[in-house]
Amino acid sequence: MINGKVIKAIIPVRAGSERVKNKNIRPFAGSNLLEIKIKQLKQIDRLDGIIVNSDSDKMLEIARNLGVETVKRESYYASSNVSINEVYVNLAQNCSSEIILFVDVTNPLIKIETINLVIDTYIKNIKNFDSVNTVNSIKMFLWQNGKPLNYDESKKPRSQDLPDIYAINSALNIIDKQIMIKQRAFVGKNPYLLPINNIEGLDIDNEIDFEFAEFIYKKYRMNKLCQI
Repeated sequence: MINGKVIKAIIPVRAGSERVKNKNIRPFAGSNLLEIKIKQLKQIDRLDGIIVNSDSDKMLEIARNLGVETVKRESYYASSNVSINEVYVNLAQNCSSEIILFVDVTNPLIKIETINLVIDTYIKNIKNFDSVNTVNSIKMFLWQNGKPLNYDESKKPRSQDLPDIYAINSALNIIDKQIMIKQRAFVGKNPYLLPINNIEGLDIDNEIDFEFAEFIYKKYRMNKLCQI
C-alpha cells in the first residue's frame, strides 16, 4: 500500500498485435513475455496484486495459472480502431486498486531494482508530481519539415551537448487511478520523468527488436549481470 491506498500492477495484453504476431505469448528465451513479466512483478513486495487485462482467453489462462487476477477485456477495447485514450480509461475503470502501476510486457529488460525505484520515486514525490513515467533520453539531431528541431545547424553542438529531450518508453508508469481516468492517459498533468538506460527502455516494436531483446535477455540471465 502507498499512504493507505491499494496499489496493483496492470499488465495490458491483447491478441491482435500486428507488427510482431502473438508477441505477448510467442516463445521468448524459454518462456514468453507475459509469463516473464508476471513472474518478475510477483517479486515486488509492495504490490497488493497484479491484474492481467486481456481479450485473449489464452493469455488470461496463463495469468490464472500463475495466480494473478484477470479481467476479460471487451473486444472493442482490444481492436485497432479504438483510440488508445479510451483504452486507458477502460483499463483504469476495471482496476480494483486506487493506485496503478501500468506495466508493458514488451520491455523485458527492466530490472527489479528499477521497478522498486519507480515506486520509491512516486512515494517521495507524490506531493509535487501526479505520475512517475520512465523515459529514454534522446541525444540525436532531430529534424522536422526540413528544419532542425533541437539545435542550430550553423552552430552544431556535440551530440552529448544537445538539450534534454525525453521519449516515453511505456515500460513503467505509476499513477492514481482517478487521475488516469481524468487524464485519459497513464501520464499525469505534472509527471515526474524518470530516465532509464536504453537497454532497460528497449520496447519490442518489430521483429528486429524481438530478436535483439531475446539475445540480450539470454546474455544477462546467463552471465547474471542483472536480476530481470
